[in-house]
Amino acid sequence: MVDVRLGANKYGKAENRVVRIVRDTARHEIIDLNVTSQLRGAALADSYLLGDNALVVATDTQKNTAFAFAKEHGIPSPEEYLLKLSEHFVGSFDWIDGGLWQAEQYEWDRIVADGAPHDHSFVRRGQGTRLAAVQVVDGATHVTGGVTDLTVLKSTGSAFAGFPRDAYTTLVETDDRIMATSITGRWRFLPSAVEAGIDYNALYDEVCAVLLSTFATVHSLALQQTLFAMGKAAIEARPEIAEVKFAMPNKHHFVYDLAPFGLENPGEVFIAADRPYGLIEGTVVRAGVDSAPDAWLDIPSSI
Repeated sequence: MVDVRLGANKYGKAENRVVRIVRDTARHEIIDLNVTSQLRGAALADSYLLGDNALVVATDTQKNTAFAFAKEHGIPSPEEYLLKLSEHFVGSFDWIDGGLWQAEQYEWDRIVADGAPHDHSFVRRGQGTRLAAVQVVDGATHVTGGVTDLTVLKSTGSAFAGFPRDAYTTLVETDDRIMATSITGRWRFLPSAVEAGIDYNALYDEVCAVLLSTFATVHSLALQQTLFAMGKAAIEARPEIAEVKFAMPNKHHFVYDLAPFGLENPGEVFIAADRPYGLIEGTVVRAGVDSAPDAWLDIPSSI
């Protein structure tokens, strides 16, 4: 016989596509979320150990609640919507002591017809996907926002040199290269700011603008340097942010050898390689704030 025990666990309904159309006027609004709800609780152990479902809030119930709350409470922002879900499940079921609620937001722009934005026709925006998460652990609530798939490229203003070399090093140093990456960034809000109230939508727009501006204007000696500069700029811009976590894969572009065809290629034609790729990750933290490892529990940190 081998002794085993039940470890960390959670369960719920993943990837509920919740689309809310606001029809208060002839000019409609659309909010499009991909929502995941997962619950935790020590009392749920019997469902794993004995197959006892007496305390299992069905995943279907979690799904239905996500859709019902989109109507009952609206979706002023992904963060506020997820906070409502967390308060409901933790407050309504005594044995549920925490959970993780996540959302991706797919954004839409109005189609321009006859020279004007249309009232009820939209086209999907292709610039990044908004992220939000609410984590409840040991009675504490943590809120994070973020963005993923924010793909950026600068055709100059980036170098990579001065690295150590050994018998297996083939990379040539360069003082001028294409630098491209797909940014995944998540920022944790200070608990005091969450309690005071945050305009999450305005903050998201501002932080994304700051990240893009910093990427564009910093003369980069390494992607790590750019990562730190972007996180620093976001924290400086918004006092509500405690820390920012990044995952940034290098999207390599290599000058293509055209010499076999009798052609020169002075940094004009490149081959984009999707793998293997360098994966740069890092966290930028506001000085003096308390760490909150529970805020990041089970939240994907990478691409």
